[in-house]
Amino acid sequence: MKASLISALTLSAVVAVAGTASAQSDREVGKNPYNGLHWSVVAPQGASWALECGFTPVTIRGVHMNRINHTGSGRMAGRLPGDNGRCKVTKTGGEGPVGLAVVKDGEAKAAGTNGGAPAIVNVF
Repeated sequence: MKASLISALTLSAVVAVAGTASAQSDREVGKNPYNGLHWSVVAPQGASWALECGFTPVTIRGVHMNRINHTGSGRMAGRLPGDNGRCKVTKTGGEGPVGLAVVKDGEAKAAGTNGGAPAIVNVF
């Protein structure tokens, strides 16, 4: 439910910004929009977290976007729509650390947090 609400809010914000961003060059990524960089968040002791990833603007099924947001606890993995990005994970509660990794060309870049400052990974 929380992830759906955040996705709906993000989609609304993206649609509102799309009008001002229409002069920028966006690329349609087609039927397989998440075919880019792999990302993974881990929280071995079950801590909760919030992930935000930004990337080069794309169009997915007619919607212009340059950001994804997820919330969760424990482990989650996915892919970005392109070959560059900046991901940030913030620990939002619970016990233990939270780790973030993004893989490009077979090489993982990773960061972690125990709370306080978020973990940030830039892959360009």
